[in-house]
Amino acid sequence: MGKIIAIANQKGGVGKTTTAINLSAALAILEKKVLLIDADPQANASSGLGFKGDTITKDLYACLQDHDLLQSSILTTDVTNLDLLPSSINLVGAELELINMDDREYQMKKLFSTIKDKYDYIIIDCLPSLGLITLNALTAADSVLIPVQCEIFSLEGLDKLKNTISLVTDGLNKDLEIEGIVLSMYDKRLRMANLVVKEVKEIVTDNVFETIIHRNSKIGEAPSMGQPVITYDVASKGSNNFLNLAYEVLQRNNDTETIDQLIESSK
Repeated sequence: MGKIIAIANQKGGVGKTTTAINLSAALAILEKKVLLIDADPQANASSGLGFKGDTITKDLYACLQDHDLLQSSILTTDVTNLDLLPSSINLVGAELELINMDDREYQMKKLFSTIKDKYDYIIIDCLPSLGLITLNALTAADSVLIPVQCEIFSLEGLDKLKNTISLVTDGLNKDLEIEGIVLSMYDKRLRMANLVVKEVKEIVTDNVFETIIHRNSKIGEAPSMGQPVITYDVASKGSNNFLNLAYEVLQRNNDTETIDQLIESSK
């Protein structure tokens, strides 16, 4: 059975969607079967993989209304092993509609349970807010991966998110774990960026990924071409960063056997 990882941070602009797209693509390149779920009505994860709003006929919102639509709503991307459940602006309405549902925080959990065993990893790109959609994602997830931008205000947001996760584990999903914190948008020339890296590693210790996502022009350019950075420019620093992050995720889940075999056979 696959593992569901929510990519979440209540603070916007920290590289959450960028991480969701590129981690999913990197895991797929490393021969894992991956589903990326776009749970943000801005639908940036969908457009970042080449699916614009006018090309999407069924999405997460439709699936929450009718669970039977899930299989037919999943799209095949241009990245081998990577599928997408897209989003659209319609998802804004789900917040209001979920309020009156029974087990309103568990709708995504019920929905994704029907496909969990078809993927090695299911990655959910969450909203940068704590509404019912995000609570649903955290309730459905096995773990949460937290991108933290290398700037001082991100430390404040990190504390708030940790409190939110504690509330979720206490009341909705006692098995939810922190997959790890990934530092993003790092520029080694900036004193503040280095200070944030130092403080996060001192505060959080073993939950911080060794891989740091550097500021890289190719990461910024790739979404406009509807591609993850790994297919846009495989030789870029951004591509290398996300491949390393994906390998770390596999290591943390004791899931590197296939990759290790490939490395050994190439020697």
